Amino acid sequence: MAKVLMVQGTMSNVGKSLITAGLCRIFKQDGYRVAPFKSQNMALNSFITNKGLEMGRAQVMQAEAAGIEPDVRMNPILLKPTNDTGSQVIVNGEVRGTMSAREYFAYKHNLIPDVMEAFEGLAAENDIIVIEGAGSPAEVNLKQEDIVNMGMARMAKAPVLLVGDIDRGGVFAQLIGTVDLLEEDERKMVKGLIINKFRGDKTILDPGIAILEEKAGIPVVGVAPYLHIDVEDEDSLSERLTASDQADLIDIAVVRLPRISNFTDLNVMETIPGVSVRYIRNPQELKNPDMIVIPGSKNTISDLLWMRQNGLEAAILKQAHEGKVVFGICGGFQMLGETLSDPMGIETTGEVRGMGLLPVETVFLNGKTRTRVEGTFHLEGSAFESLGTKGLQAEGYEIHMGQSTLKEGARHLLTVTDVVTGETKEDGAYKENVFGSYIHGIFDGPEIAQTIVRVLAERKGVEMGELGALSYAQYKETQYDLLAAGLREHLDMEKIYEILEEGIEEGL
Repeated sequence: MAKVLMVQGTMSNVGKSLITAGLCRIFKQDGYRVAPFKSQNMALNSFITNKGLEMGRAQVMQAEAAGIEPDVRMNPILLKPTNDTGSQVIVNGEVRGTMSAREYFAYKHNLIPDVMEAFEGLAAENDIIVIEGAGSPAEVNLKQEDIVNMGMARMAKAPVLLVGDIDRGGVFAQLIGTVDLLEEDERKMVKGLIINKFRGDKTILDPGIAILEEKAGIPVVGVAPYLHIDVEDEDSLSERLTASDQADLIDIAVVRLPRISNFTDLNVMETIPGVSVRYIRNPQELKNPDMIVIPGSKNTISDLLWMRQNGLEAAILKQAHEGKVVFGICGGFQMLGETLSDPMGIETTGEVRGMGLLPVETVFLNGKTRTRVEGTFHLEGSAFESLGTKGLQAEGYEIHMGQSTLKEGARHLLTVTDVVTGETKEDGAYKENVFGSYIHGIFDGPEIAQTIVRVLAERKGVEMGELGALSYAQYKETQYDLLAAGLREHLDMEKIYEILEEGIEEGL
């Protein structure tokens, strides 16, 4: 049975996911079979496994760091917010239903057997499991029947490393306050403290660290610097979604929808020198990009109406009619069509006019498409025709409500094979400078992003030079190695291995 270590935080976005990924990479480098685990994740960014099951992208990133295939058991419960008070509840990759926060709080104890079956299955196949918590263990209003922080640590018998974020300020109060709000048996499970996102001279911190260790009675096992590592983020707290005025040689503007999902689709573009990816929320921020991307959304119709109301739709339509490249992915593809109809009230009752840039009609019905696909581009006579003439292979995954039908004379973007079922089908649509696809990760395949950037450069009349042949997968591998190297340098790995080996006392 695997040894277990748990990473918890003083609040959301302190770096738990990154620390967990870094530890997974370190343990892998040291020769161990290691897997990540998070019993319950709340995020709009999700992923479809090769078995057609849905899980959070943070655990996919951590699985990549561990050098293993993403497995839905790594994230048995995924909550995807549908509004400010409710979420779609996904259990072991399958939709269980949509619940309000109060309904889920009363229901979640029923999911403990699912959580433990997933955890024990992974533990039987690996040497080490690194568990990530969620939010903070000191949220006293949520501690009853907790299944993601100290409740999970108890069930897994996992020693805990508690991470605080010094970049936000008040890290000593974060850590001491969290420890003080824990029950006595919970405090005994916290075996190490980590100060994360530090910038500057560590010796200045040393007096505070001595006081922290004395008051908490828990050793500080590392002061991790603010690492500039480029890995896929968990949710919209991501810093990359902050609007930027800086446009590079090739400028890509991505609409930051209120319910944006799977925004990692554009991460590959950020790795190309001379390319800027800006997330924009209004017509003023749009400016004059070389390509506009409308990404996925958890509420397609309401996000379309949001663009319509704030003027972004009109601004995008104007640029599209002037020949600007516009690309919609998943919900963004649906918005580009002529109509979006919701006869069953899945998002909103009735029919809504689309942006009218593609001859497509979308109908929302019960049932969710979840699958992985791979295939080839068509694109004859379009701005991106070279994707087809080069025979480049796209691959990725579909995860959407709604089915889209092309009207007479419309052309599909790709012919794809469903990796899960083996069936061949058509995907997406295009018309000259406007493109739409259901495939998340469509830009990630070898040479696809580079080819798109070259086309945009040619249309602009600029020379991009040699873009390099490093694949996105190879690029991510270098980032995981840099993450591991940074943590090895600043964490006391000898002490962490000791904590891992000793576990927690019997009876906790």
